[in-house]
Amino acid sequence: MTPLLRGAYRVAMRNALVWRRFLLSSLVGNLGQPVLFLLAFGLGFGPQGGAPPGVTYLQFIAPGLAMSAVMYSAAFEATYGSYTRLATQSTFEGILMTPVSVEALALGEILWGGFKGFVSGAIMVACLPLFGLWPSPWAAGLLPLLFLAGILFAALGLAMTALASNYEFFNYFLSLFITPLYLFSGVFFRLDALSGWARPLAEALPLTPYVTLARMFCDGRFDSPVLPPLASALCVAAGATAGGILLLRRRMIQ
Repeated sequence: MTPLLRGAYRVAMRNALVWRRFLLSSLVGNLGQPVLFLLAFGLGFGPQGGAPPGVTYLQFIAPGLAMSAVMYSAAFEATYGSYTRLATQSTFEGILMTPVSVEALALGEILWGGFKGFVSGAIMVACLPLFGLWPSPWAAGLLPLLFLAGILFAALGLAMTALASNYEFFNYFLSLFITPLYLFSGVFFRLDALSGWARPLAEALPLTPYVTLARMFCDGRFDSPVLPPLASALCVAAGATAGGILLLRRRMIQ
């Protein structure tokens, strides 16, 4: 194992040991809103809603809600959690007094945020049978996808942490970026129902390919090619990871 990966692993494991003290409250906070939306839209919105023929509205929105749980959990961990370790607890300074590099520290934070996002998304998928939804065998392909989505939003959150001067800064990130992704990435409606400039804009949002892929794997329906959204998901996650590491490095060496 290289020094970079060894250092990143140690950072992630340190965060895991601390997280055990707040496990229940953390999961409740991250999963509360998606579960409530699942109940509200699935049980009260009607049997079809905006779903395609042959699919109930509950079946339609469930994969997207699982991805939104990943997004919120990873983003919150890499913003509020990472900023606390950076600015309030001085944990980052302590870690950097060891042989761990800034790059390893940043990658460890991203991996940890990605894991927390994965846990939230996996729990959402596991809860689907409670609502009468039984994912297809292809849903096993969701597991690496959930983690990849967690990496993306943890990296974006860490980039915001590197730019933040206080906790209030994250209100802009959550209100102007995360919430629009939640509402306009195809979680609640079909993108092919959009017209004009709205559809290409929605398709360009970073959460959209993950929602598209989650729906394919969860339903076992591959009516459109898998490679384009998969390539998009990989590229966006890789770019966000590189950006998050570079921005945190710049913040820490000032």
